[in-house]
Amino acid sequence: MNGKNIVSSKYVETDAVCFEAVNPATGKILAGDFRKASFSSANAALAAAEIAFQSYRLINKDLKSAFLRCIADQIYAISDKLIARASEESGLPVMRLQGELGRTTGQLRLFADMVDEGSWVDAIIDTAIPERQPLPKSDIRRMLVPLGPVVVFGASNFPLAFSVAGGDTVSALAAGCPVIVKAHAAHLGTSALVGEAIVNAIHQCGIPKGVFSLLYDDGYDIGSYLVQHPKTKAVTFTGSFNGGMALVKLAGQRSQPIPVFAEMGSINPVILLPEAIQTKPEELAKKCAVSITMGAGQFCTNPGLLIAVQSAELDVFTKALAKAISETPSATMLTAGIHANYQRLSTEILAEHGLTLLAESAIIEEKFQHQSIARVVTVSAKQFLKTEKLQQEIFGPYSLLVIAEHTTQIEEIIEFLDGQLTITLMTADKELATYPDLLNKISDKAGRIILNGMPTGVEVCSAMQHGGPYPATNDSRFTSVGTQAIYRFARPVAWQDWEHSLLPDALKDGNPLGINRLVNQKWTQE
Repeated sequence: MNGKNIVSSKYVETDAVCFEAVNPATGKILAGDFRKASFSSANAALAAAEIAFQSYRLINKDLKSAFLRCIADQIYAISDKLIARASEESGLPVMRLQGELGRTTGQLRLFADMVDEGSWVDAIIDTAIPERQPLPKSDIRRMLVPLGPVVVFGASNFPLAFSVAGGDTVSALAAGCPVIVKAHAAHLGTSALVGEAIVNAIHQCGIPKGVFSLLYDDGYDIGSYLVQHPKTKAVTFTGSFNGGMALVKLAGQRSQPIPVFAEMGSINPVILLPEAIQTKPEELAKKCAVSITMGAGQFCTNPGLLIAVQSAELDVFTKALAKAISETPSATMLTAGIHANYQRLSTEILAEHGLTLLAESAIIEEKFQHQSIARVVTVSAKQFLKTEKLQQEIFGPYSLLVIAEHTTQIEEIIEFLDGQLTITLMTADKELATYPDLLNKISDKAGRIILNGMPTGVEVCSAMQHGGPYPATNDSRFTSVGTQAIYRFARPVAWQDWEHSLLPDALKDGNPLGINRLVNQKWTQE
């Protein structure tokens, strides 16, 4: 494992201070010295990316898809070593990381298939009508082209799937954009191993070396520099609201502002309708408890808000939920900072008027560090609607149960809510028919609406929407998961009255790529 920064697919020397990775479960310093990137290295990475972009944007789609599959193969080849290191750095169990590695390699192959098929470029052709009166019609052909170098910030809670070769990186590479990754300080060794796998794939496939760089930083200097650099054309981020909005602000202050695609979290309300509670209160309580505490609550889709109407059956639900939470073992959180922030926020919130602690788990392994205490708190709907602060995300195994007096308060709560990544409805058979306006209200507030399932767990597929109205993300038109994520890194260009031989293959007569195209208002592969 090499802890040097990677600039244009090469390891570079630096005299900067070293820092080390820490096991959050034990406090043990892990092997490996990592060097803080210099501003000159960051500048060199972007200069190389700009040069590489001119050729990478034009490479054969078969070579590009082979490159993505090669990255997947290179990562899979180091699976055991990679998972062991990721577990040491994150405190996450091996089984969870095995699944995450499968997701990481799977999405690389999924995007490779998308590149192979080729229709994602959205080719549109309107042929000329020279005889049209009173003015002739020009031949106009339009398609998507890549933006340019993309800066990717690794996420803390997914050391593989949202990190160096995660969804942001693969969708940018698939679009034809070089990538500069700013590694997350919580999983330095994991980042180094994946970075090496990408470099190997670049050399094996003959891809321009400036297509990939990996930089380390134990603070904010390098990240800020990358966002403000004039050669950067887009930025991706997954993390806190404050972190995401800081990057949005930096990008907006540039002489040429650029898009930042920031996924900033959510409280992911779960609405428990009365008949559902009446039918299966204990079953629903167990489902909620599992989802709240899964991965120590460190999912952006963690259900941080439960909404239900007061009833005798709800009392059964709350007792079962309290029991399940109190019996859930504590778990190691990702970093000391995340743990400290969770402890502070989940404790401070209890001082708010009208809140009552329903249940909390106990630390059962004193030898471990940064152990989370799961907490579920209750409040009346009336008080919730008065207190904006109760909508804040508390990243960790925390959830607030809002108890309404009647069903009309549920719609009041939905209208009061900020934008969300997900909203879930738990209903009995045909119960939704009695709430004709509810579906429209929740679809205005969320990117993904779920029926009778829990929000934790995001399937990587073409139909997935992982994004939502502000403040869940800063741009609800896009997703950071699934193949549609590629559209963050492309823009439309139209060619008017161009000589046929000079057109991109996707726009040429005869359709040499065999893709789906909109030709004179008809979708065709002809």
